[in-house]
Parts: sequence; C-alpha cells; structure tokens
Amino acid sequence: MEKTVLIIDDDEKLNELLSDYLVRFGFTVKTATQPSDGLELLEREPPDIIILDIMLPEMDGFEVCKEIRKTHTVPILMLTARGEVTDRIVGLELGADDYLPKPFEPRELVARLQSILRRSKETPSSERIKCGPLVVDLAKQTVLLGTEKIELTTMEFEVLALFLKNPGKVLTRDRILAKTHDLDWEAFNRTVDVLVSRLRQKLKDDPKNPRFLRTIWGKGYKFIGDEIEA
Repeated sequence: MEKTVLIIDDDEKLNELLSDYLVRFGFTVKTATQPSDGLELLEREPPDIIILDIMLPEMDGFEVCKEIRKTHTVPILMLTARGEVTDRIVGLELGADDYLPKPFEPRELVARLQSILRRSKETPSSERIKCGPLVVDLAKQTVLLGTEKIELTTMEFEVLALFLKNPGKVLTRDRILAKTHDLDWEAFNRTVDVLVSRLRQKLKDDPKNPRFLRTIWGKGYKFIGDEIEA
C-alpha cells in the first residue's frame, strides 16, 4: 500500500527532485513551498509522514512543527540546513521524530522514511499494558492516563513502550537510541533527555518526585511505576 509524503520546503527544485525519487520507492508525494499551503494540505489530505525544512518563509520549520503538533501526531522528519546539534534538539523538543542534515543522500532519506513508517506500524505481541492509571495499547498506539487520552508522537511512544517492556531496569541513553532507531544517530545525550522530558510533561510526571520515570544519574533512566499488568 502506497504511503503519502508531504514535503514542506521552499526549494521548488529540491521538491521536484525528491518527488521524482520518492515515487520510485512507492510513495505518493505532495509538496508545498509555503508553510500555510502545507498546513492546509495536512488538513485536507492527511499524509502518512511529513518532510519539513527548517528554513522557510512566513514561519520557520520550528513554528510549523509546533502548529502541526497541536492537533496531529503524524511523523515528522526535519531537514536541518546547518546540521547543528541545537537545531536538532529544538526540533525534537517540539515533537519531530527524526532529522536529516542538508546536504543528504536521497537514499538515506528514503531509508529513514521507511524506518519511521515501519516502526509506527509494527504490531507488538502483547497488545495492552496497564500500570496504575497508565494504560497503553501497543497495537493501537494509544495512551490513557486515567480517563485522559495522551497524544504521543511516534518517537515518544516508542520510548515509552521500551520502558514498559523493561520495568525496573536502568536503560542507558545509548541503549534507548539503539532500540528505537534502525539507523545510526549522532549519539548525543540530549536526544534521549529531550524525549524523556517530553514524556514526563505529557504523563504529568514530576522529575523531582517521579511516579513513572526516574533519572539514574550517570547512567540513564528507569521505569518505576506500579506493578505492570499485561
């Protein structure tokens, strides 16, 4: 089944080249050179994944990402022109699922898109996990905290699922990256720290008095919730 990619980038030539290339791998491609047009396309024809450039007219990619995350959990891969660590951290903090510095090899872009989409559609063997007020359906990728539905991005959900499958175990940052990515990321610690911080905010988990995720200084993180029921 074809997957739809929405590209939001003001470089028309790049959009054309990527469209021609992605079609060869079975993707349907929609493009927008203006953020407003891209957001309109998102509402009218929701894609399976978004490629979002940082340097855009009207508003930058960070603002676009923030707007998307207000109402959508669609995976976002951000293109960072400078490839700076700061850009990547900000993108992750706003809810991006992956990043790719320009210039890049088109085949690597395809591999990352396929990896994100494959992980987001994987069906785990155990479908439902309950831990106190937290109920996670691994197959449907839904999260309930009490009666409140918690919206997580693909990456946030992967990290939460990893913790739930390893309760009470200290997970290092390197292990978290390795288990949630098929491709090599630049292993800077802030990547995992940002993801855990976002999870804590959404799960209303106070890091000073945690009920789900505890920081193990110098090592990583550990899930400390109540006894888990599968």
